[in-house]
Amino acid sequence: MAPLVPSQEELQRRRIIGINAETVTNIPSTDFPGHWPGESHAWALEKFKNDFKVEYHRNDPYEASFSLIGLDAAIANAFRRILMAEIPTLAIEFVFVQQNTSVIQDEVLAQRLGLIPLKGNVEGINWMHWFRKPTDDDDGEPDAQASDFNTVVLRLDVECTENRNAKDDEKDPRKLYHNAHVYAKDLVFCPVGRQEQYFVDDGAIQPVNPDILLAKLRPGQRIEIELHCIKGIGADHAKFSPVATATYRLLPDIKIERPIIGDDAKKFAKCFPKGVIGLEPVTSAEAARSGSGYEGHAGEQKAVVRDAFNDTVSRECLRHDEFQGKVKLGRVRDHFIFNVESTGQFESDVLFLEAVKVLKLKCSRWKRGLSDLMG
Repeated sequence: MAPLVPSQEELQRRRIIGINAETVTNIPSTDFPGHWPGESHAWALEKFKNDFKVEYHRNDPYEASFSLIGLDAAIANAFRRILMAEIPTLAIEFVFVQQNTSVIQDEVLAQRLGLIPLKGNVEGINWMHWFRKPTDDDDGEPDAQASDFNTVVLRLDVECTENRNAKDDEKDPRKLYHNAHVYAKDLVFCPVGRQEQYFVDDGAIQPVNPDILLAKLRPGQRIEIELHCIKGIGADHAKFSPVATATYRLLPDIKIERPIIGDDAKKFAKCFPKGVIGLEPVTSAEAARSGSGYEGHAGEQKAVVRDAFNDTVSRECLRHDEFQGKVKLGRVRDHFIFNVESTGQFESDVLFLEAVKVLKLKCSRWKRGLSDLMG
C-alpha cells in the first residue's frame, strides 16, 4: 500500500510549537517512521538536500545572523555547542614574569593577559600543533616542549617615566608621564622559525582590540613579561572560545484568528516589539464580504502581522481578555535563527563553516568506530 500524503495545512500544523499563556504544546518531534500510520518519514539524503536552507540576515565581520531551516534540533544545538567549545583558537597560557613593580599582583595581571582575544593568520593557526603540557613521565616528547609549531611568544616590556615637556598645571597622567597606561597594543609578537612565513604583516599575532587597558603605571614602575600562547578549545577554558555569544531561537509564528479592529488593534500592536504588528485600513471588499468579521468597519484600522521575525514571544497579548480566541502564538520547530558574535580570531561567517568541519570530523570518527565494532 502506498504511503499516505498529508495535506500542506497538516504538515504546517505539525511544524508549529504552540505557545499558550501558561504552557507550551506540540513539543515532541513526530517526523520519524511509525508515528503517523500510513505515512513514511524515513530519512532520505535527497529530501534533506531539497528541504534544508541557509538564509543570512546579517553578515558583519564580528557578528552574523542566519537561519538554518529544515534541520533537527539536535543538530542545531550541536552546532551551537561546537561554536562555543570545540573550535581551536590561540590564547595566552603561560606568563613568565621577569619584573613587575606595578600595583597589580602577578597572578591578577596574568589572568588579565590570558583573557585578551588574539588574532592572526588562520592558515598559520591551523598549521600549529597542539601543545601538550609536560609531565614527569615525558621523555623528550616534541609536543611537550615549546617550539615554533606549538607555541607563539609575545613580550611586554613597558616602563613609566616622567614627561619633562608636560605643562606645570597638567593633571592628566597620560600627559604627565610616558607609558602611564599599558594597553594590549604594547604586546610585541616575536616570531621564531616557520612562524615568520605564516604570521606576517596583517596576519601577525596581535590583540583583536589594541585598546584593552592592562595596567596603570607611575614613574619608576615597570612590567617585563614573556608570554607563551598555545592552541586550545573553549571546553578547556573560556579564553579559547572563539565566540562571545552563540545563540539560536525558533522563528516566531503569529496567527490572527479573528479580526482585531480600532483601539483594540492599536493596543494589540503595543503588545509586540515595534514593527511586528502593523495597522491597515479595512477595505470595502473585506467589509462587504459576509462572515469576514469586518462587516460595517470599512476604513477602520485592523491589526495585521507585518514581521514575525522580530517578535520575542513575550505572551503579553495573551494576558488581555479582549484578545482571547483572536490570536494564536507559536514557533516553527525546524527554523533556527542563529546569532554569532566572534571574539575576532575568525570572522563571524567563517565560524559556522569551522563548526561544520568539526562536526564532519566527529562523524568520521564515529563511522570508523562503528566499522571497528562491526569488523
